[in-house]
Amino acid sequence: MLKINKKVEYALMALKYMAERQESGEGKLTTAREICDEFQTPFDTVAKVMQSLNSNNILNSVKGIKGGYELKSNLEELTYKQIENIIEGKCSENICESRKGLCDLYHSCNIKGPVDKLNAQVNHFLSNLTLKELFLEKANDHHGELK
Repeated sequence: MLKINKKVEYALMALKYMAERQESGEGKLTTAREICDEFQTPFDTVAKVMQSLNSNNILNSVKGIKGGYELKSNLEELTYKQIENIIEGKCSENICESRKGLCDLYHSCNIKGPVDKLNAQVNHFLSNLTLKELFLEKANDHHGELK
């Protein structure tokens, strides 16, 4: 199962919420406080996530008493992997390696090759999965592929 970092989850929640508001005509600007109130998420974390999205040109910040954030990027052009890289930082492509170094079992592991292959395929899928596709409410076939 794919494990999603809480910050990435908050970013996805915010982007989906903002896109839905814009599509419905409810308004272009959204504040971090609105998102926190809507989803009961921690303010400091959501505010930092939105600042990261703003500094990476995904959102546009509007200052002032009636300010907030608006979507600057099209969700059809943004991929899940781009958002993950913005929020988590560039991750190693080698699943056997972490910030602490190589896995303790690396030298005796008999599934390095298959796990690398699986990781490459998952990363390829996530690099091509747009947020627009991700936010669709249903998958159109039994293989879980979004169309």
